[in-house]
Amino acid sequence: MENKILNSPDYKRIFNDMIQMKYPEKEKECQNILNKKELSSLDILNLNEKIFGIEDRETQIFNQSHRSYDKEAVLEILKLQKKNNLSNSELARDLKMSRNTITKWKKMFAYYNN
Repeated sequence: MENKILNSPDYKRIFNDMIQMKYPEKEKECQNILNKKELSSLDILNLNEKIFGIEDRETQIFNQSHRSYDKEAVLEILKLQKKNNLSNSELARDLKMSRNTITKWKKMFAYYNN
């Protein structure tokens, strides 16, 4: 855990500073995520979308192909799917990713997903 902290950027600080300096009107909207003790990959993606909004289609495709998810984020996504009773297609559409990725994750983390 300690190694992870040293290697990853302090996203809470980055987003707090960014909101204070450039987007003070978005502070209230983002506060519930920023109040968490630790930010997950999904929290970071949600903050990014809330602050900067939706990109054009080309940028969106480029950004999606360069995303990576850690184990905790994948498990959180799979819990979200189970909680909301979403199919792989619905989840993939909501997260703008491939159905095959969701299927692969479900196979990889079948033990944790039960």
